[in-house]
Amino acid sequence: MRVLGRVAAFVGAAAMLVAIPGNARAASPKFSETTAIGTHNAYEKDKYTYWAQALDSGASLLELDVYADSVSRRWRVSHDKPLADDNNCEYADEPGELYSKNRNQDLGSCLDNMAAWNQLHPDHAPIVVKVEMKAGFNNDAGLGPDEFDTLVSQKLGSSVYKPSDLLGGTYTSLDSAAKANAWPARDALKGAFPAVLGAAGGDPRTSRYDASIRPWFVFFDGDAATYVNNAYDTSFYATNHYILIMTDAYGVSPAISSTDPTDAEVAARLALLAKDHASIITSDWSAKSASVLGSVATRS
Repeated sequence: MRVLGRVAAFVGAAAMLVAIPGNARAASPKFSETTAIGTHNAYEKDKYTYWAQALDSGASLLELDVYADSVSRRWRVSHDKPLADDNNCEYADEPGELYSKNRNQDLGSCLDNMAAWNQLHPDHAPIVVKVEMKAGFNNDAGLGPDEFDTLVSQKLGSSVYKPSDLLGGTYTSLDSAAKANAWPARDALKGAFPAVLGAAGGDPRTSRYDASIRPWFVFFDGDAATYVNNAYDTSFYATNHYILIMTDAYGVSPAISSTDPTDAEVAARLALLAKDHASIITSDWSAKSASVLGSVATRS
């Protein structure tokens, strides 16, 4: 197997849906056995007017770019403004306040929006929250991993599917739990936000941040075109049931629109990357309908 320059997430899989005879309902596939669609930089106002609309979109992954602002000691949400907030998150922590309040809020408000939205949609499909730390943590400013943990736990509580949930009191490491395919059924994650943290540094299979007790999984992005166009062997991730997130899905040859491809093109790209062992593919397809962004394929 060729070694990948940048690995994607910390867990993935390959399996087929179990066929059940008669009129019995087919078992829900495990989270590790599916391929779904995510939206890159979903916090940007040109994609969704409000963060709650991003949650409404049907996408299985939404991304937040975060800076640790050492001046104000706040978690800023922005693409390229380390000392300011520039996003569609509202100052709203109640369901009735969504879609109407002032935007450009910090990470705490983004999480408040999620908690409020979750009250309105308690049975929503699992939505992976990809928090990309643009410049890492800043312990000296009180913006380190512990503070991040506390904020996520306070705002989202039990709605976050955590590494400790994967361990389940049975496994001693995330690696062993993944290899045993200890992931829950996708249906069992209804109402959940599996949380992942990117750009934290280090190998996701290490315990640099004592990952087993954190409320998030550490991972690295992997460009879909790099994987597929160069024929990299990604079967390792499927064999070991690791989640593999492939970004910039539009760029795989033949390239399609990065913003508004046809429904058929999205379906074909999802099927193609499911065969290449992706767990989630991402692009800037926010213009697509919920039925398209909510599509889920069987991961090969």
